[in-house]
Amino acid sequence: MLRDSQFGNGPWYPATPMQQGLWVLDRDEALRPTQLVPSVVEFTGAVDHRLLLSAVRRAIGRHPSLRARFRLDLKHRRVEYSTHGEPGEAGFLDAAAEGWTQDEIDRLVRALCSTPFDLATEAPARAEVIRTGPDRTLLVITSHHIVFDGLSRTMLLEEIFTLYRAGLAGVEPALSDPAHPASVVATPSAEDVASQVEEVVARLRGAPTEVPLPFERSGATGDASMLGTTLTTHLDPQRTAGAVAVATEEGCTTFMLGVALLAGTLARRSTQRDFLIAFAWPGRDHPDAADVIGMFITTVVLRVSLEPATTWRELLGNARISSMEAFMDSDVPLDAISAELNPGRNALWPPLTPVLLNLDDAPHTPELAPGVTGRLRPLDPMYIKYDLALFVRLEDGAEGRRLELSLDYPADVEDHSTVSAFLSDLRRSAADLATSPEETVLEQSVDAIDLDDPAQRLDLVRSIWQEVLQSDDFDDDVSFFESGGDSLLLVMLVERLSQASGRMLRTVDLFRSATVSGQADLLAAPAAGSQASAAPATGRSGMLDAARNRRTAEEAV
Repeated sequence: MLRDSQFGNGPWYPATPMQQGLWVLDRDEALRPTQLVPSVVEFTGAVDHRLLLSAVRRAIGRHPSLRARFRLDLKHRRVEYSTHGEPGEAGFLDAAAEGWTQDEIDRLVRALCSTPFDLATEAPARAEVIRTGPDRTLLVITSHHIVFDGLSRTMLLEEIFTLYRAGLAGVEPALSDPAHPASVVATPSAEDVASQVEEVVARLRGAPTEVPLPFERSGATGDASMLGTTLTTHLDPQRTAGAVAVATEEGCTTFMLGVALLAGTLARRSTQRDFLIAFAWPGRDHPDAADVIGMFITTVVLRVSLEPATTWRELLGNARISSMEAFMDSDVPLDAISAELNPGRNALWPPLTPVLLNLDDAPHTPELAPGVTGRLRPLDPMYIKYDLALFVRLEDGAEGRRLELSLDYPADVEDHSTVSAFLSDLRRSAADLATSPEETVLEQSVDAIDLDDPAQRLDLVRSIWQEVLQSDDFDDDVSFFESGGDSLLLVMLVERLSQASGRMLRTVDLFRSATVSGQADLLAAPAAGSQASAAPATGRSGMLDAARNRRTAEEAV
């Protein structure tokens, strides 16, 4: 296997087709923040910040991809990269000792996560260790997607944690020398690529490149149109088990189950029956690429359709076949396919469909060391490429496995409750698949709840109150606690109302709206969206100054 040292001090390697496409997208100012892969890990417990910083610097300095610089070779009409540059900046900030406010810390984290890289002059990775309190530490790592994919993030974090634990133990960890990404990339011939493109185009041709979305956007342009937010719900363990069992009988993975749920729900809400859905393929077909940090992922588009008489079981079969066909052609350049199928497109991205589906397998609770717990924090701001992205995840809990459905969507939608309603429809589709797999997809279950109807909302809340309180002796305008409820029952009420409505409710919301009528109104309220803006400062020192200087300017007003 080739190693970075074998390439000499200054060779340039041709970028992969996917990297070249990402380099082009990075030329668009509005899309540049969407090309970043940020991670914010919050640790609780006693952290040795010197050791953690050392582990971070060593990890990001070891991997050739994270030292890359890119250029356009006009003579050969291609994008190239070199990996002999210096690694990116990694710093330590004792925000607690220096008196940083929470707002200042949040602004710095936003800047670290959303400030673009200059791919020609900067290493495409940066990190900051931030002490925010006696037992609170943030680790912020941001890389550019052109050299970093989802699996790379998992590997880099695990390597940092391994180095940290070895430092605590005073031993040298057993780490293999990182392979150079150019040594594990196969380059097919132009003839082979042309043949594959022809096959994929033939399979996808005729499908609409638009999908009726469950919301209207406010018409924002520029950076604002790239800002997104997230809404998540869960299926209860019993229905999760039912849905997974039916999917398994049809030879379907969790991803294929998600394909069926998304296509079926979109079909239920519109007259469209033929859908193109994008997804990310790991792209690590070379056996030596499994543990290489780099950008190997490819964007693939599958086609799934249904007829008026298609049952949920049959739709699962369709999803399996369409997914397998797409997997087989996962290395075909998407740009070449979109040029054939959608030549009149007026935007760089997305090229064929506004809808994405992915399997969410990222670790949500990373482990740094004994006595130190970690969690991945939600990103703020969050940037999106697709108008609607569904992430499916099977999550183990005390009561059993639950199917998690998470939607990323634009923050500038006119009515966030329409997205919540779509998430509720996805839950209903999953429940129908689990309990009635032989029923037709377009035949909606009789217990469907229209949350736009005030009477149905009231009936739903009343029925959940009766279930939780085991009584119907209450009035619509009398407090839950006055009707026999307590704090434990309130938590149960939150869980059941969230499950039944598809709305993600908080205990504090139901505490403040403690009556049947108040909670019925709460189910109709739009979900809050994140509208944070990215900070323009570049470089570590610039971001540190900008985060603090903004407070000075605000105090002067």
